[in-house]
Amino acid sequence: MFGSHLSIAGAMHNALLDAEKYGMETVQVFTKNQQQWHAKPLDDAVIRGFRTHAERLKFNHIVAHDSYLINLGATNPELWQKSIDAFAEEMRRCDQLGIACLVTHPGAHVGSGIPAGIARVIEAMNRVLDQQKNGQVTVCLETTAGQGTTLGYRFEEIAEMLAGIERKDRVAVCVDTCHILAAGYDLSTAESTRKVLAELDRVIGADRVKVWHLNDSKKPLASRVDRHEHIGRGHIGLEAFAVICQDARFRRVPKILETPKDQAPNGRDWDELNLAILRKLTAGKKVVLEKFIEPPSHQDTKKQITTA
Repeated sequence: MFGSHLSIAGAMHNALLDAEKYGMETVQVFTKNQQQWHAKPLDDAVIRGFRTHAERLKFNHIVAHDSYLINLGATNPELWQKSIDAFAEEMRRCDQLGIACLVTHPGAHVGSGIPAGIARVIEAMNRVLDQQKNGQVTVCLETTAGQGTTLGYRFEEIAEMLAGIERKDRVAVCVDTCHILAAGYDLSTAESTRKVLAELDRVIGADRVKVWHLNDSKKPLASRVDRHEHIGRGHIGLEAFAVICQDARFRRVPKILETPKDQAPNGRDWDELNLAILRKLTAGKKVVLEKFIEPPSHQDTKKQITTA
């Protein structure tokens, strides 16, 4: 089930129409301006338009991403409460729009230390979920690259958060391939990727993964730097994407592209090119990367790959 993060500019349902144009099975959106704390409430016409197109397209697993301003691990009491309130609003908007999953970065401990940061995230999530007992959206804690003091770059940190959140039925995980490579999980080959998935299953549980973000990485393994790249153009092996896409456990899990939106040099659209690669890998077909952008030197020998 493939999709991409698409713009809601002009109207919320425009993202759905663009997803239809690409032949996607799902989509990820912001429900408001991600760089602002506040947004005007969703009016009935916006909600009706979004739900109508989602129903028409049979998009039952739409994903939203929350604002980048939110930090549920913040040490400043005012910012922490502001983040809780903003996240609660994000959840309400998802419920209004019928969005199944809300992805969030767990936050940053801002120098207070990982245990203290995780404790604040757990408390914040428990407060929000207690406020919204009748809500429907599933919150997905996203794996991070480990930049600065961000939490959630190790599977164990995500697992600790899940263990502390009381409403287990309302919380799950989003795994970002770029982020976990940057965090130190080796996705360079099929074999190493299977080992990473085995560790993911052991520490968190593969059944807890409700969203994948499929992004290549501009930066190398264990760089702790979050820089997304187009599929096959970075430091993640094409075999890694094949292993993930072919894994039966994730067949019905939304797989979202968050790759750059610039136009490819050949005039085609990058979302179109990236989706074509992922679909070929899923089907076990040969992938030949177009040579207008050379991959990193360590992948030069992998330009033509037949997946099992």
